[in-house]
Amino acid sequence: MRTKEVKIGKITIGGDHPVAVQSMTSTLTHDIDATVEQINRLVNAGCEIVRVAIPTWKDLKAFKEIRKIVPDVPLVADIHFNHKLAIAAIEAGADKIRINPGNIGGKDRVREVIQAAKVNRVPIRIGVNSGSLEIDLIDRHGGVKAEAMVESAIRWVKFFEDEGFEDIVISVKSASVPMTIKAYRMLASKTHYPLHVGVTEAGPAYTGIIKSAIGIGALLADGIGDTIRVSLTADPVEEVRAAWEILKALEIRSRGPMLISCPTCGRTRVNLLKIVGEVEEILKGVKLPIKVAVMGCEVNGPGEARDADVGVAAEPGRGVIFRKGKIIRKVKEEEIPQALLEEIKKLEKNQD
Repeated sequence: MRTKEVKIGKITIGGDHPVAVQSMTSTLTHDIDATVEQINRLVNAGCEIVRVAIPTWKDLKAFKEIRKIVPDVPLVADIHFNHKLAIAAIEAGADKIRINPGNIGGKDRVREVIQAAKVNRVPIRIGVNSGSLEIDLIDRHGGVKAEAMVESAIRWVKFFEDEGFEDIVISVKSASVPMTIKAYRMLASKTHYPLHVGVTEAGPAYTGIIKSAIGIGALLADGIGDTIRVSLTADPVEEVRAAWEILKALEIRSRGPMLISCPTCGRTRVNLLKIVGEVEEILKGVKLPIKVAVMGCEVNGPGEARDADVGVAAEPGRGVIFRKGKIIRKVKEEEIPQALLEEIKKLEKNQD
């Protein structure tokens, strides 16, 4: 679904631009060294927009320094409750701010934030969460529901537009996957503004990735979503890795290799879990967007994985290395990861 273009630092979202990957620092923002180190790790992992929490004036002061240290990274200032912090973050060089207008202290204060954003040409994400809905909407809709979140978002969009401000991104997140999907589908039919998609408070890595993959994946498959964040109780670098895997699985964007492997069965006569783990580790340093296959027998070998750029069919004591279904050579079982890496390096060299 084509949406309005919005520029966030060096990144433009909406329109025909690719879905952008976001994450958020988990450090105390006033710990400048730790925050910068984490921002750099996120960027190296493929994060394209980094959100930073600014809950206090101490954090705002640190944000000013962080902005100088990482001038090329699109930074979003996350603000709640204090409209003056939002205004100060805009003036400190935030590329975008994220506020929930419902908890910023009333329309007059939201209006002040809008004016500052307008003067500095900084976009605002109107972030509506199921946990912070306005009471009148909860009462009207008989509880916290997708309809209430969408009405809240549209109501605030109308307010922003009445103030002459349309540099807007919207999100309507919930910890409920069905509610999230329903809310975004409804919202997408009612607005042309770019949407930031995610399942909030998704949980620890394992369950959080599953919930996010279902929620974000369903929406992206519908063509809904201009930026995404996988919200995990984990190292935020894992959020970025998961986000890219969702994009790769849907064949929307590629970054680095896609690893495919068979689920194992009674035909498997090698320790495939060990081999896959070793291959997965070596692939962390590979940037080329290729498909790598690790198969546990001749049935799932070069035949079923013939479209893989490079792969292996593992057999007791050895592995058959293949490229695009064509067998290249045979190696000892313990040499499989290194042999795959050698073939990948050949592909990388051909790309230069």
